[in-house]
Amino acid sequence: MGLILASRSPRRRELLAKICPDFSCSEANIDERALCQDLSDPEQVVRKLACAKALHIAAGRPSDDIIIGADTVVASEGAILGKPADRDAAFSMLASLSGKTHCVYSGIAVVRGDLILDDCDITQVCFRSLCPQEIYAYIDKARPYDKAGAYGIQELACLFVSGIVGDFYGVMGLPLFKLGILLKKAGLTLL
Repeated sequence: MGLILASRSPRRRELLAKICPDFSCSEANIDERALCQDLSDPEQVVRKLACAKALHIAAGRPSDDIIIGADTVVASEGAILGKPADRDAAFSMLASLSGKTHCVYSGIAVVRGDLILDDCDITQVCFRSLCPQEIYAYIDKARPYDKAGAYGIQELACLFVSGIVGDFYGVMGLPLFKLGILLKKAGLTLL
């Protein structure tokens, strides 16, 4: 049996290594926009993409392999904030989060043969009020173009976060608590 993370995210690799050091990674090349073009609910989006990534990698793999797929989005005031395309988009996202509470949705999927399990972690994140100068300074230092909502809570953006309600690891992109439950259901005992 092999354990495969369907992701190229260094954060997800780092997090999975905390609970299971023996795994490999394989990037799932799927068209995320096409899969979710008709979806507006953040939970549906992340669950669908997590499943699609895991199933893509599972195709052609031995049936006893366990594949993990994950996807994360930030949602604020009814809008899904993905990864910013450029500096202006990053600024716009961070400015929209300033002084407010938003939600981070992290979908996870575990596939083993015909077994498909999925779940979604929702964590509330509170940002303090931010001034434009510090938003631009953050963008220039952190270069958050590969992060949903234009920030990484585990890096400099920790200076923006006044509190969270939920799974810190879910905000980073891999909710370890819920993942552990799914892996156990799939037959992988971690303890």
